[in-house]
Parts: sequence; structure tokens; C-alpha cells
Amino acid sequence: MALVKYNNNSISAITSTGLTSGAMTLIKEQTASSSSTISFVDGTSDVDLDATYPIYLFKFINIHQSQTSFASFDVGFRDGGSNYDAVKTTTKFELYHSEADATAGPSYSAGDDLAQSTSFQRLGLPGYNNDECMVGEMLLFNPSSTTFVKHFISRTNGYYTGSNASWSEFVAGYCNTTTAIDGVQFKMSGGNIDSGTIKLYGIKDS
Repeated sequence: MALVKYNNNSISAITSTGLTSGAMTLIKEQTASSSSTISFVDGTSDVDLDATYPIYLFKFINIHQSQTSFASFDVGFRDGGSNYDAVKTTTKFELYHSEADATAGPSYSAGDDLAQSTSFQRLGLPGYNNDECMVGEMLLFNPSSTTFVKHFISRTNGYYTGSNASWSEFVAGYCNTTTAIDGVQFKMSGGNIDSGTIKLYGIKDS
């Protein structure tokens, strides 16, 4: 590790330390308000989703759905067109435990997997009662690459009325394209994102 040498005798008079900024930079924050979709598009509304960073991190904070029935929180990717229909192959499993301690365990969610599909991918399960929500994060790797497919990994945890349980969902997959991914969109499978915040960060090389 390189040593930092101060160039002044007084700390208050330091003009250069050789320190660099942090490895994770907040790029964009969006707050839902009965929103049908929340999109992050490279070059739009101060969003960078290009070669500036090798890794992008989305944080999901208190995502709450609008409709009073089942709806999942989903993601789609844009590969240069106007639609979020990049072809994906994914895998998903979940862990759950009910408040009554009646049901628990892991479950492989074959029905939520995608195989060369343009459909949106389920990431998690927000509840619809007033005290229910979902939190989590998703990593997207090298979206600007024109050589490799684009991998993503997500983990969420939600509290949902239908089971009164903690639902922890794990998703991984790739957009099977060598075209750059220039947009990411989130939405509910039914109804709107009633409330919640999504933050996009860029992560520098180590």
C-alpha cells in the first residue's frame, strides 16, 4: 500500500494528500409514486450506464406495490432499441420462513426461470398492506461490452400478505447479447410501484 505524505505541517493547511474518491458513486436516485415503470437509460436524466464503470449496482429501498393481489417486482434490459426485451437466460431460488413458524425452507423456482426469453425477470415479492415492502439489490456487470454477454445477480427480501413470511429471493442470469445494454427498467407484474426508492451506483475497478 502506498504511503500518504502530507505536504504541510498543519492538518488544516493540507492541499494534497494523494487520496482518491470512494469506489462506489451514486449516479441516480428515483422515487416511485404510483409509477408504472422506473427506467434508467444511459445518457438520459444524468444516467451513466456505459463504460464509465465496470459494475453497476441498483439498490431497492422499501418497494411497495399498489394492487391488493399478487404481483412481483420485475426487471427488463434494453439493448439499443426502444423496448426492454433483451434475450435472457436466468435461474432463481428462494428461502422463506413464516411468522407462525409453520412453513420454511428453500425452494427452486423453475417457473420463474427464463430460457432465451424476452420477458421481464421476476426479482422479488413486495407486499400490498400498509406495513409491507421489499428491499434488495442487483448487480449488472460490464453492460457496455460488445464482446461478452451481460451478467446480472440479484437478491431481495420481501414481506407479503399471502404468506406472512420473509421471502428471500435469489436471481442470476445473463442477457445473451454482445450488444451493449443501455437501459434497465423495473416494474410490477401487475399494477404500479406505489412507493419506494431505487438508487443506481457505479463501482470502480478495485
